[in-house]
Amino acid sequence: MNIQEKDVRDAYDIVKSMEEEIGKAIIGQKEVIRQVIIGLLSGGHILLEGAPGLGKTQLVKTLAGVMDLSFSRIQFTPDLMPADVIGTNILVKDEEGHSTFEFHKGPVFSHLVLADEINRATPKTQSALLEAMQEATVTAFKTTYELPGPFMVMATQNPIEMEGTYPLPEAQLDRFLFKIDVKFPSLAELKGIVDLTTSNAETEINKIADGNKILDMRRMIREIPIAQPVLSYALKAVMYTHPENADAPDIAKKYIRFGASPRAAQAIINSAKVRALLEGRYNVSFEDIRYVAYPALRHRVFMNYEGIAEGMSTDMIIEEILHRAEEQM
Repeated sequence: MNIQEKDVRDAYDIVKSMEEEIGKAIIGQKEVIRQVIIGLLSGGHILLEGAPGLGKTQLVKTLAGVMDLSFSRIQFTPDLMPADVIGTNILVKDEEGHSTFEFHKGPVFSHLVLADEINRATPKTQSALLEAMQEATVTAFKTTYELPGPFMVMATQNPIEMEGTYPLPEAQLDRFLFKIDVKFPSLAELKGIVDLTTSNAETEINKIADGNKILDMRRMIREIPIAQPVLSYALKAVMYTHPENADAPDIAKKYIRFGASPRAAQAIINSAKVRALLEGRYNVSFEDIRYVAYPALRHRVFMNYEGIAEGMSTDMIIEEILHRAEEQM
Protein backbone atom coordinates (compact mmCIF):
# COMPACT_ATOMS: atom_id res chain seq x y z
CA MET A 1 0.00 0.00 0.00
CA ASN A 2 1.44 3.33 -1.11
CA ILE A 3 0.28 6.25 0.95
CA GLN A 4 -1.34 9.03 -1.04
CA GLU A 5 -1.83 12.66 -0.10
CA LYS A 6 -5.59 12.22 -0.53
CA ASP A 7 -5.56 9.35 1.99
CA VAL A 8 -3.83 11.54 4.55
CA ARG A 9 -6.21 14.43 3.91
CA ASP A 10 -9.30 12.22 4.21
CA ALA A 11 -8.02 10.60 7.42
CA TYR A 12 -7.17 14.03 8.82
CA ASP A 13 -10.72 15.24 8.16
CA ILE A 14 -12.19 12.17 9.87
CA VAL A 15 -10.02 12.60 12.95
CA LYS A 16 -10.86 16.30 13.23
CA SER A 17 -14.56 15.44 13.05
CA MET A 18 -14.04 12.81 15.74
CA GLU A 19 -12.40 15.35 18.04
CA GLU A 20 -15.26 17.82 17.49
CA GLU A 21 -17.94 15.22 18.24
CA ILE A 22 -16.23 13.97 21.40
CA GLY A 23 -15.75 17.59 22.47
CA LYS A 24 -19.54 18.02 22.54
CA ALA A 25 -19.81 15.62 25.49
CA ILE A 26 -16.43 16.18 27.13
CA ILE A 27 -15.67 19.71 28.29
CA GLY A 28 -11.97 20.57 28.05
CA GLN A 29 -9.44 17.71 28.20
CA LYS A 30 -8.46 18.35 24.57
CA GLU A 31 -5.05 16.73 24.91
CA VAL A 32 -6.58 13.71 26.62
CA ILE A 33 -9.07 13.33 23.75
CA ARG A 34 -6.31 13.63 21.18
CA GLN A 35 -4.10 11.07 22.89
CA VAL A 36 -6.99 8.63 23.21
CA ILE A 37 -7.63 8.93 19.46
CA ILE A 38 -3.92 8.38 18.82
CA GLY A 39 -4.15 5.21 20.90
CA LEU A 40 -7.17 3.96 18.96
CA LEU A 41 -5.55 4.56 15.57
CA SER A 42 -2.26 3.03 16.77
CA GLY A 43 -4.00 -0.19 17.74
CA GLY A 44 -2.97 0.19 21.38
CA HIS A 45 -4.61 0.31 24.79
CA ILE A 46 -4.95 3.32 27.08
CA LEU A 47 -4.54 3.72 30.82
CA LEU A 48 -6.27 6.82 32.21
CA GLU A 49 -5.26 7.93 35.69
CA GLY A 50 -7.07 10.58 37.67
CA ALA A 51 -9.32 11.19 40.62
CA PRO A 52 -12.95 10.01 40.39
CA GLY A 53 -15.45 12.27 38.65
CA LEU A 54 -13.22 13.70 35.92
CA GLY A 55 -15.21 12.25 33.02
CA LYS A 56 -12.98 9.27 32.19
CA THR A 57 -15.93 6.88 31.82
CA GLN A 58 -17.94 9.39 29.80
CA LEU A 59 -15.00 9.82 27.43
CA VAL A 60 -14.90 6.10 26.61
CA LYS A 61 -18.67 5.87 26.12
CA THR A 62 -18.62 8.89 23.83
CA LEU A 63 -15.75 7.44 21.78
CA ALA A 64 -17.75 4.23 21.26
CA GLY A 65 -20.71 6.27 20.01
CA VAL A 66 -18.63 8.33 17.61
CA MET A 67 -17.02 5.15 16.22
CA ASP A 68 -20.24 3.11 16.09
CA LEU A 69 -18.43 0.34 17.99
CA SER A 70 -19.72 -2.13 20.56
CA PHE A 71 -18.96 -1.08 24.12
CA SER A 72 -18.85 -2.84 27.46
CA ARG A 73 -17.98 -1.64 30.93
CA ILE A 74 -16.41 -3.76 33.65
CA GLN A 75 -16.42 -2.32 37.15
CA PHE A 76 -13.33 -3.75 38.82
CA THR A 77 -13.84 -4.53 42.52
CA PRO A 78 -11.87 -6.62 45.02
CA ASP A 79 -14.29 -9.56 44.62
CA LEU A 80 -14.32 -9.56 40.80
CA MET A 81 -13.16 -12.90 39.34
CA PRO A 82 -11.43 -13.61 36.00
CA ALA A 83 -14.53 -15.46 34.75
CA ASP A 84 -16.50 -12.24 35.22
CA VAL A 85 -14.22 -10.66 32.62
CA ILE A 86 -13.61 -13.32 29.96
CA GLY A 87 -16.68 -15.54 30.44
CA THR A 88 -17.24 -19.09 31.60
CA ASN A 89 -18.72 -22.47 30.65
CA ILE A 90 -22.38 -22.95 31.52
CA LEU A 91 -24.05 -26.36 31.79
CA VAL A 92 -27.08 -26.42 29.45
CA LYS A 93 -29.53 -29.12 28.46
CA ASP A 94 -30.85 -29.76 24.96
CA GLU A 95 -34.40 -30.80 24.07
CA GLU A 96 -33.59 -34.46 24.73
CA GLY A 97 -32.25 -33.74 28.20
CA HIS A 98 -28.57 -34.18 27.34
CA SER A 99 -26.24 -31.87 29.24
CA THR A 100 -23.39 -30.04 27.53
CA PHE A 101 -21.12 -27.18 28.40
CA GLU A 102 -21.58 -23.95 26.45
CA PHE A 103 -19.18 -21.01 26.66
CA HIS A 104 -20.87 -17.74 27.54
CA LYS A 105 -18.70 -14.82 26.48
CA GLY A 106 -17.85 -12.17 29.05
CA PRO A 107 -17.83 -8.39 28.60
CA VAL A 108 -14.30 -8.45 27.17
CA PHE A 109 -15.86 -9.52 23.84
CA SER A 110 -16.51 -5.96 22.65
CA HIS A 111 -14.70 -3.47 20.43
CA LEU A 112 -14.15 -1.00 23.27
CA VAL A 113 -13.78 -2.37 26.77
CA LEU A 114 -13.79 0.04 29.69
CA ALA A 115 -11.95 -1.49 32.65
CA ASP A 116 -13.18 0.97 35.24
CA GLU A 117 -10.99 1.43 38.31
CA ILE A 118 -8.84 -1.51 37.24
CA ASN A 119 -6.55 -1.19 40.26
CA ARG A 120 -9.46 -1.87 42.63
CA ALA A 121 -9.29 -5.58 41.67
CA THR A 122 -6.68 -8.11 42.73
CA PRO A 123 -3.72 -8.91 40.43
CA LYS A 124 -5.31 -12.29 39.61
CA THR A 125 -8.32 -10.57 38.05
CA GLN A 126 -6.22 -7.85 36.42
CA SER A 127 -4.25 -10.60 34.65
CA ALA A 128 -7.44 -11.84 32.95
CA LEU A 129 -6.89 -9.05 30.40
CA LEU A 130 -3.28 -9.92 29.56
CA GLU A 131 -3.92 -12.28 26.62
CA ALA A 132 -6.75 -10.13 25.28
CA MET A 133 -4.57 -7.02 25.25
CA GLN A 134 -1.58 -8.70 23.62
CA GLU A 135 -3.11 -11.19 21.20
CA ALA A 136 -6.73 -9.98 20.82
CA THR A 137 -7.81 -13.50 21.78
CA VAL A 138 -9.25 -15.21 24.84
CA THR A 139 -8.37 -18.79 25.74
CA ALA A 140 -10.86 -20.54 28.01
CA PHE A 141 -11.16 -24.27 28.67
CA LYS A 142 -8.55 -25.09 25.97
CA THR A 143 -10.44 -23.16 23.28
CA THR A 144 -9.19 -19.88 21.81
CA TYR A 145 -11.70 -17.23 20.75
CA GLU A 146 -10.98 -14.22 18.53
CA LEU A 147 -11.99 -10.81 19.83
CA PRO A 148 -13.76 -8.37 17.48
CA GLY A 149 -11.61 -5.88 15.63
CA PRO A 150 -10.76 -3.15 16.24
CA PHE A 151 -10.28 -4.11 19.89
CA MET A 152 -9.17 -1.64 22.52
CA VAL A 153 -9.02 -1.68 26.32
CA MET A 154 -9.33 1.64 28.06
CA ALA A 155 -8.63 1.25 31.74
CA THR A 156 -9.11 3.89 34.39
CA GLN A 157 -7.25 3.80 37.65
CA ASN A 158 -7.26 5.90 40.77
CA PRO A 159 -3.95 7.33 41.97
CA ILE A 160 -2.13 4.57 43.85
CA GLU A 161 -2.06 6.67 46.99
CA MET A 162 -5.80 6.10 47.39
CA GLU A 163 -7.04 3.46 49.81
CA GLY A 164 -7.98 0.00 48.51
CA THR A 165 -5.88 -0.03 45.33
CA TYR A 166 -3.58 -2.72 43.95
CA PRO A 167 -0.70 -1.49 41.75
CA LEU A 168 -0.78 -3.03 38.27
CA PRO A 169 2.00 -5.57 37.59
CA GLU A 170 4.81 -4.35 35.33
CA ALA A 171 3.89 -6.90 32.63
CA GLN A 172 0.38 -5.51 32.43
CA LEU A 173 1.47 -1.88 32.46
CA ASP A 174 3.75 -2.62 29.51
CA ARG A 175 0.75 -3.69 27.43
CA PHE A 176 -0.74 -0.21 27.57
CA LEU A 177 0.36 2.02 24.72
CA PHE A 178 -0.18 5.23 26.73
CA LYS A 179 -0.68 6.27 30.31
CA ILE A 180 -2.61 9.54 30.30
CA ASP A 181 -2.88 11.75 33.37
CA VAL A 182 -6.35 13.31 33.54
CA LYS A 183 -6.02 16.67 35.26
CA PHE A 184 -8.65 18.55 37.25
CA PRO A 185 -10.50 21.04 35.00
CA SER A 186 -10.02 24.78 35.07
CA LEU A 187 -12.69 27.09 36.49
CA ALA A 188 -14.15 27.79 33.03
CA GLU A 189 -14.14 24.08 32.16
CA LEU A 190 -15.75 23.20 35.49
CA LYS A 191 -18.54 25.69 34.77
CA GLY A 192 -19.05 24.09 31.35
CA ILE A 193 -19.24 20.63 32.92
CA VAL A 194 -21.82 21.78 35.46
CA ASP A 195 -23.90 23.52 32.77
CA LEU A 196 -23.83 20.38 30.61
CA THR A 197 -24.66 17.88 33.34
CA THR A 198 -27.21 19.76 35.46
CA SER A 199 -29.69 20.69 32.73
CA ASN A 200 -32.19 18.73 30.64
CA ALA A 201 -30.33 19.46 27.42
CA GLU A 202 -29.25 16.31 25.58
CA THR A 203 -26.06 16.18 23.57
CA GLU A 204 -26.47 14.51 20.20
CA ILE A 205 -23.37 12.59 19.12
CA ASN A 206 -22.98 11.82 15.42
CA LYS A 207 -21.28 8.68 14.12
CA ILE A 208 -18.14 9.60 12.19
CA ALA A 209 -16.58 6.25 11.29
CA ASP A 210 -17.08 2.52 11.82
CA GLY A 211 -14.77 -0.34 12.73
CA ASN A 212 -13.77 -1.15 9.17
CA LYS A 213 -12.77 2.45 8.54
CA ILE A 214 -10.63 2.45 11.69
CA LEU A 215 -8.87 -0.74 10.53
CA ASP A 216 -8.26 0.81 7.08
CA MET A 217 -6.80 3.93 8.68
CA ARG A 218 -4.52 1.83 10.87
CA ARG A 219 -3.10 0.07 7.81
CA MET A 220 -2.61 3.37 5.99
CA ILE A 221 -0.90 5.00 8.97
CA ARG A 222 1.69 2.22 9.16
CA GLU A 223 2.89 3.36 5.72
CA ILE A 224 3.78 6.85 6.94
CA PRO A 225 7.57 7.13 6.57
CA ILE A 226 10.02 7.97 9.31
CA ALA A 227 13.53 9.25 8.58
CA GLN A 228 16.52 7.48 10.11
CA PRO A 229 17.59 10.43 12.32
CA VAL A 230 14.06 10.64 13.76
CA LEU A 231 13.97 6.88 14.31
CA SER A 232 17.38 7.04 16.00
CA TYR A 233 16.12 9.81 18.29
CA ALA A 234 13.19 7.66 19.42
CA LEU A 235 15.34 4.58 20.00
CA LYS A 236 17.93 6.53 22.00
CA ALA A 237 15.18 7.93 24.21
CA VAL A 238 14.16 4.36 25.08
CA MET A 239 17.74 3.21 25.58
CA TYR A 240 18.48 6.09 27.95
CA THR A 241 15.72 4.99 30.33
CA HIS A 242 18.08 2.20 31.40
CA PRO A 243 20.40 3.35 34.20
CA GLU A 244 23.11 0.90 33.17
CA ASN A 245 23.44 2.62 29.78
CA ALA A 246 26.68 4.63 29.76
CA ASP A 247 25.10 7.49 27.78
CA ALA A 248 22.02 7.81 29.99
CA PRO A 249 21.68 11.16 31.79
CA ASP A 250 22.72 11.34 35.43
CA ILE A 251 19.12 11.73 36.58
CA ALA A 252 18.24 8.38 34.99
CA LYS A 253 21.23 6.64 36.55
CA LYS A 254 20.36 8.05 39.96
CA TYR A 255 16.59 7.58 40.13
CA ILE A 256 15.51 4.82 37.70
CA ARG A 257 15.20 1.26 38.96
CA PHE A 258 13.99 -0.38 35.71
CA GLY A 259 13.87 1.11 32.21
CA ALA A 260 11.43 0.72 29.34
CA SER A 261 11.03 -2.46 27.29
CA PRO A 262 11.19 -2.78 23.47
CA ARG A 263 7.40 -2.31 23.45
CA ALA A 264 8.09 1.31 24.37
CA ALA A 265 9.98 1.85 21.11
CA GLN A 266 7.14 0.28 19.14
CA ALA A 267 4.63 2.46 20.98
CA ILE A 268 6.56 5.66 20.28
CA ILE A 269 7.01 4.94 16.56
CA ASN A 270 3.43 3.81 15.91
CA SER A 271 1.86 6.66 17.86
CA ALA A 272 4.22 9.27 16.37
CA LYS A 273 2.96 8.28 12.92
CA VAL A 274 -0.61 8.93 14.05
CA ARG A 275 0.39 12.26 15.56
CA ALA A 276 1.96 13.26 12.24
CA LEU A 277 -1.36 12.47 10.56
CA LEU A 278 -3.25 14.57 13.10
CA GLU A 279 -0.97 17.48 12.22
CA GLY A 280 -1.76 17.03 8.51
CA ARG A 281 1.67 15.62 7.59
CA TYR A 282 2.73 12.29 6.15
CA ASN A 283 6.20 12.12 7.62
CA VAL A 284 7.23 11.83 11.28
CA SER A 285 9.05 14.78 12.87
CA PHE A 286 11.19 15.11 16.00
CA GLU A 287 8.31 17.01 17.61
CA ASP A 288 6.00 14.02 17.06
CA ILE A 289 8.47 11.84 18.98
CA ARG A 290 8.68 14.35 21.83
CA TYR A 291 4.90 14.63 22.04
CA VAL A 292 4.21 10.88 22.34
CA ALA A 293 7.28 10.03 24.46
CA TYR A 294 5.69 11.21 27.71
CA PRO A 295 2.50 9.10 27.65
CA ALA A 296 4.40 6.17 26.08
CA LEU A 297 7.16 6.09 28.71
CA ARG A 298 5.68 7.37 32.00
CA HIS A 299 4.25 3.96 32.98
CA ARG A 300 7.28 2.04 31.72
CA VAL A 301 9.92 3.86 33.78
CA PHE A 302 10.08 2.68 37.37
CA MET A 303 11.75 4.88 39.92
CA ASN A 304 13.79 3.61 42.84
CA TYR A 305 13.09 4.48 46.47
CA GLU A 306 15.43 7.48 46.34
CA GLY A 307 13.51 9.01 43.45
CA ILE A 308 10.17 8.48 45.20
CA ALA A 309 11.50 9.93 48.47
CA GLU A 310 12.79 13.05 46.72
CA GLY A 311 9.47 13.62 44.98
CA MET A 312 10.75 13.05 41.46
CA SER A 313 8.19 12.48 38.72
CA THR A 314 8.65 10.26 35.69
CA ASP A 315 7.82 13.20 33.41
CA MET A 316 10.78 15.14 34.83
CA ILE A 317 13.08 12.21 34.12
CA ILE A 318 11.66 11.72 30.60
CA GLU A 319 12.30 15.40 29.86
CA GLU A 320 15.99 14.99 30.74
CA ILE A 321 16.20 11.77 28.73
CA LEU A 322 14.79 13.49 25.65
CA HIS A 323 17.21 16.36 26.12
CA ARG A 324 20.16 13.90 26.26
CA ALA A 325 18.89 12.12 23.12
CA GLU A 326 18.79 15.48 21.32
CA GLU A 327 22.38 16.20 22.37
CA GLN A 328 23.50 12.85 20.97
CA MET A 329 22.00 13.47 17.52
